[in-house]
Amino acid sequence: MAEAAPLPDAWQPRLVALDIDGTLLQWVEGQGQLRELVSPAVYAAVRAAQDAGAHIVLASGRSPHGMLPVADLLDLPAGSEEPLWLVSSNGAVVSRYPPFEVVEETTFDASATVHAVLEQHPEALVAVEERGVGYKVSRPFPPGELSGEMLETPIEQIVGDPVSRVIIRDPSASVEDFIATAERLGLQGTEYFIGWTAWLDLQPPGVSKASGLQLVCDHLGLTSDDVLSIGDGRNDLDMLRWSRRGVAMGQAPQVVHDSADASTGTVDEDGAATEIRRWFP
Repeated sequence: MAEAAPLPDAWQPRLVALDIDGTLLQWVEGQGQLRELVSPAVYAAVRAAQDAGAHIVLASGRSPHGMLPVADLLDLPAGSEEPLWLVSSNGAVVSRYPPFEVVEETTFDASATVHAVLEQHPEALVAVEERGVGYKVSRPFPPGELSGEMLETPIEQIVGDPVSRVIIRDPSASVEDFIATAERLGLQGTEYFIGWTAWLDLQPPGVSKASGLQLVCDHLGLTSDDVLSIGDGRNDLDMLRWSRRGVAMGQAPQVVHDSADASTGTVDEDGAATEIRRWFP
């Protein structure tokens, strides 16, 4: 796969944006859960980039508080007095840590869209973040899929107020089922991202990891031309296209590879480390 344009000979990322699940953290085979462990190769590569002066930004579909343990695993922001930037909830929440501080949060009214999806998937589970605690859920999600506590809550209360992100999960459906549902409904007035399973993230219009990273760049005096991003999911598509160099993990769906400038090894092969080391030996 060719890059959109050749990179200048002297180009080096000034900001490295990293997805978490499937990029920094490996999946436990056959269990649908992640190993909460960063490999030594990935740890060393991230530290090398930071030691060279690059800004490290974690960009994830996770809730803000679900990202903090990963920042701690990486010892970020090690050796820096500046707090780490976090782009969470697929761009709807931009924060800094430590201490944890929300810089900007974008919300929307998800009620009509949620009810439209539930008409197609009446057995689906619904969740929204309860910050610092866990999630309000219509019914419990499968073990390991959400961080923090699960607080069973009626649907009308879950989406009764504006929210930054809604998760809809149907364990009995497939990814293809959710793709067809999204295309059929159009999901007007919202952004949506479909995961590896029948997992649908609903977002405010115009919000993505790319929009969250643009806000970070604005604060830092950088542009997308300064950014290397690495990810493996459909929720990384906008980020990979927006970045000067967007790289797909080896196990990513083909649509992600097609949207990236280049591809690296799988998460089990420490593909993120391979790409980071290209620029920060």
